[in-house]
Amino acid sequence: MCKASIKMEDKRVQFRGGNVVTNSIINYCLGKKGAVKEFPFGPEAAVIKVADKMFALLFEGNGENSRLNLKCDPIIAENLREQHEAVIPGYHMNKKHWNTVKLDGSLPNEDIYAMIDHSYDLIVQKLPKRIQETLSE
Repeated sequence: MCKASIKMEDKRVQFRGGNVVTNSIINYCLGKKGAVKEFPFGPEAAVIKVADKMFALLFEGNGENSRLNLKCDPIIAENLREQHEAVIPGYHMNKKHWNTVKLDGSLPNEDIYAMIDHSYDLIVQKLPKRIQETLSE
């Protein structure tokens, strides 16, 4: 299900004292071509972008589970919400096009990585062709 793998030792990134799950997600996102991490909302919310367009937003929970916002095709988004209690309409996002994934351990990492791949691909598909070409090199 997961198209790419990342060697964790190659890209260690700390996320406000983050746990193994949040750090592995950040590192997986940063393994995407052109991906960068920013903290415009403070250290508890990592925004991952490609070509200045957000494809992932990771909230580190305070005493509760962390959550990950990902862009999603509307039909797939509905299906994921029906299939998984951990997938809900996007928190503080356009609920038609974004899902929030509760990182409560109920979803395998491979499924989360597949959702990240889908989000990244949706963003890249909307970029100008010249930027898409640089990302595919």
